[in-house]
Amino acid sequence: MPLEEITLALFAACNSVRVVAYLPQIHKAVTDKHGASSISLMTWSLFLVAHVSTVAYALINRSDWGMAACFAINAICCVAILAIAYWKRRRHTNGLTQRPVAA
Repeated sequence: MPLEEITLALFAACNSVRVVAYLPQIHKAVTDKHGASSISLMTWSLFLVAHVSTVAYALINRSDWGMAACFAINAICCVAILAIAYWKRRRHTNGLTQRPVAA
């Protein structure tokens, strides 16, 4: 098997498995009781931008719909994590600000 095919197979395998790796992070964000404070919005935003730019590269430069689809799914997972974290933080903050102050 030529090196080109080996690297393509590794790339495809790693990026396919990576989609599954998002699930524990999504679960953590959903179940967190402290406003998803362990989720870095900056990091996940950078991952999102990287994935979206890779989708654009795959479509425009390579005409590779498979690669674009893989990274689009990665981008969707990033959006899910960011949306959950944002929602949980807003909910957590509102819960803290709406509590009555003890006299």
